[in-house]
Amino acid sequence: MQERTSAIWANLQTHCGQAFSGKLLAVPEGDTQLNGVVDMVVHFESCTDTMIRAPFHLGYENDRWNRSRTWIFIRNEHGIELRHDHRKEDGTEDATTWYGGFAHTNVDSSQVEFVPQNSINGEGPNNGWRVIMEPGVRYVYGTIRAGVWRHHLEFDLSKPIPKPELPWGYGTLPKGRT
Repeated sequence: MQERTSAIWANLQTHCGQAFSGKLLAVPEGDTQLNGVVDMVVHFESCTDTMIRAPFHLGYENDRWNRSRTWIFIRNEHGIELRHDHRKEDGTEDATTWYGGFAHTNVDSSQVEFVPQNSINGEGPNNGWRVIMEPGVRYVYGTIRAGVWRHHLEFDLSKPIPKPELPWGYGTLPKGRT
């Protein structure tokens, strides 16, 4: 497991400091959260040996940007965690922040599934998040339920774009998080 998490970690760090455009491939029926989104940007903003911060920006039809989300990958003695840092425009924590999960045993150099701790069982993940990282090709993120994509986003890693503004609440982690 350690060797596989090291490989995906190295792939996640490949584009550190770069930003890329993306597109929405799927959204669950009835989810209006992404209505009006015309552009998406992931910025692999900072990387250390133990943390990768990847702000996720949403551009809307009216030229308004939502900079409230940052995906945070954490490497520790248990493997890799994925956390979601959600902020309000003034930088304060959103009511739903720091949720996430742990890399499941289904890890290879380009794909990992993260499951909430209470979902881990001997049969594999039933829900959580899937991340695919193919350096120079694509970065894919999404939610999964019963192994099927619900939210499905894909970013083109072959064409870096100018770095976006920093995300809301940049430079701090939610209270009580290290």
